[in-house]
Amino acid sequence: MPSPSDRQYTESHEWMKPSGDELVIGVTQFAVNALSDVTYVALPPVGKNYAAGDVFGEVESVKATSELYLPVAGVITAVNMELQKDPAILNADPYEAGWLVKIKSSQTGGDGFMDAATYDASNPV
Repeated sequence: MPSPSDRQYTESHEWMKPSGDELVIGVTQFAVNALSDVTYVALPPVGKNYAAGDVFGEVESVKATSELYLPVAGVITAVNMELQKDPAILNADPYEAGWLVKIKSSQTGGDGFMDAATYDASNPV
């Protein structure tokens, strides 16, 4: 399944998608497949400010724990609380129901981000 073309991707396997005046951030299917069964997702508090590249949470699975990196600077405006109750949502639907956080950022992309075709070519699922 190809990655959705309506978002940008990072080398560390996060995606970001514009939504109104916010960006929705998540992790890719490639990352979820590498982790396998997700057992826990740690997300930041709403209102916290981050610089681009900062660790903002982590995903734990039966295989490993992986840190999550914020692709752009911004303030967390929402977190996906459903993942706290049922982390397996991330395995089932990392691009929609499994979103991680929403941020308010003045940056919406630029250098260092990949489109879906470039990301998929370097990370086949």
